[in-house]
Amino acid sequence: MSTGPRILVLDIERAPNIVHKWRLFDKHSTPLSQVEQFGRTICFAASWEDKSKVEFYSEFHHGTEEMVSQARRLLDEADITVGYNQVAFDLPHLRTEIEVAGLPVESPTLDVDLLRVVRKHFRFESNKLDNVAQQLGVGSKVKHEGHALWMACMAGDERAWARMRRYNIGDVRLTKGVYRRLLPRIHNHPHMGLYTDREHCCNRCASVDLERRGYAYTALSTFQQYRCNDCGGWSRGKTAIARVDERGIA
Repeated sequence: MSTGPRILVLDIERAPNIVHKWRLFDKHSTPLSQVEQFGRTICFAASWEDKSKVEFYSEFHHGTEEMVSQARRLLDEADITVGYNQVAFDLPHLRTEIEVAGLPVESPTLDVDLLRVVRKHFRFESNKLDNVAQQLGVGSKVKHEGHALWMACMAGDERAWARMRRYNIGDVRLTKGVYRRLLPRIHNHPHMGLYTDREHCCNRCASVDLERRGYAYTALSTFQQYRCNDCGGWSRGKTAIARVDERGIA
């Protein structure tokens, strides 16, 4: 059996839609006839959670076909993906690029979206990755000139692409740091025990350094409760140590 899952931390960057608009403050949607160029994924960065190396691929450095092929390869190798707003943004866009390219469907993954974790458990003034990371003391995003960076990259500016590369790789490293910090809060994290030969381990980090800490209760059962001394997460035993029998209740 495997000693652990392959966890892929990823982040994509997109070019904007280019459209013709008669009014800047138009509340109506833009007809397709006014779209000059659809938005697209222009680059992505990804890193295995247990490795320091961050891979980067872009349409500028590798060409669109190679970039999308590498995205498909990494997703196909992953058991779990980690990202920030990836369920609504990064993953659907990557899957669209893969499908349009006519590549084979990548293997399914279990997805951990840190934005959803932040929204569920906290009340930050801003849920943007940069703010959350700074508030948690994890770090901050790589600074850049804003929208002008994307425009320069789309124009083929080599120096702009170097800055985009640093920015994209920086986001992956920052996401990885936030993931490790928030790991104890991710209650629906895929159970790491499924990927190891350890009979009883922390469901989040697979550590066996667990401490008995009281009991966990459901509506009908009681379970031994544990705290992981490595990641700080809480878990419970697999077998109930007490149950309520409701069969006699009318």
